[in-house]
Amino acid sequence: MASSLSSASTSSSSSHSLRRTTTTTTRIRRDLRRTTTTTLCAMNTQNNSKIPIPPFNPNDPFLSKLASVAANSPETFLNKPVDSDTPPYLDLFESPQLMATPAQVERSVSYNEHRPRRPPPDLPSLLLHGRIVYIGMPLVPAVTELIVAELMYLQWMDPKEPIFLYINSTGTTRDDGETVGMESEGFAIYDAMMQLKNEIHTVAVGAAIGQACLLLAAGSKGKRFMMPHAKAMIQQPRVPSSGLMPASDVLIRAKEVITNRDVLVKLLSKHTGNSVETIANAMKRPFYMDASRAKDFGVIDRILWRGQEKIMSDVAAPEEWDKGAGIKVVDGM
Repeated sequence: MASSLSSASTSSSSSHSLRRTTTTTTRIRRDLRRTTTTTLCAMNTQNNSKIPIPPFNPNDPFLSKLASVAANSPETFLNKPVDSDTPPYLDLFESPQLMATPAQVERSVSYNEHRPRRPPPDLPSLLLHGRIVYIGMPLVPAVTELIVAELMYLQWMDPKEPIFLYINSTGTTRDDGETVGMESEGFAIYDAMMQLKNEIHTVAVGAAIGQACLLLAAGSKGKRFMMPHAKAMIQQPRVPSSGLMPASDVLIRAKEVITNRDVLVKLLSKHTGNSVETIANAMKRPFYMDASRAKDFGVIDRILWRGQEKIMSDVAAPEEWDKGAGIKVVDGM
């Protein structure tokens, strides 16, 4: 009997302890839920709060963008990453062109204007952008390669716009007469010029000697110019140095030079309007021409002298000079 009462008392105590534990667990869960709800409400209240914005210049694109983001999405500023690789606030912009840097507020959009948007490239590239090809060295293979490539590129860019070829070159020789390139270098540029659809305006600045004089004369008719103090010169091709060659090889080279001379004479005759005999006789020795003589010889069409047209138009005709001087012109004289 006593053992039955003891067992009943133990079961009753266990039931009371289980109820007490369950009640405590429920209370803890309720407190946790209430705490979580309070925390979330506090966070929402913090995120929805407006960030005070000080006065700013509305024309500044950077500050305007920051103010817009602060007004519409303040959590962007409240929840910034701690170890971000991006400088502060720059990740708000889709592209950096909203940053008003001096290099990006320029109005220029191409290199042929005075203030380029980006740092300019090398000077030959700027000239090429203006459709100017400048030959400022003797005609060696590297120069020929560059000139032919530029001519082809300019035709590809626009086959209707003219190309301006500025020439200051001693041809296939140096200024002391030593050969530095084969005659085929000049012929390669000449053939490229003849294949182009564009008008080619040639301008002699400084010197146009030998093959360079041929390139000057090969410009479009009426578009061949020369600076007033530039020089042109035609001469026979020269045999390259052949000190270590056998006699038979020297003879072969000499024949090739004669062939190149005949081709050069025919091309100069074609572009200057002179006979082959006239060109051949002039080329027996170096034949130098200033701007006026080159114009008379047919190498160029016009001398580029600022104001020259007005000066020449103001000059009286020979007959008026004679009349003003009281000279009578006798028939038959």
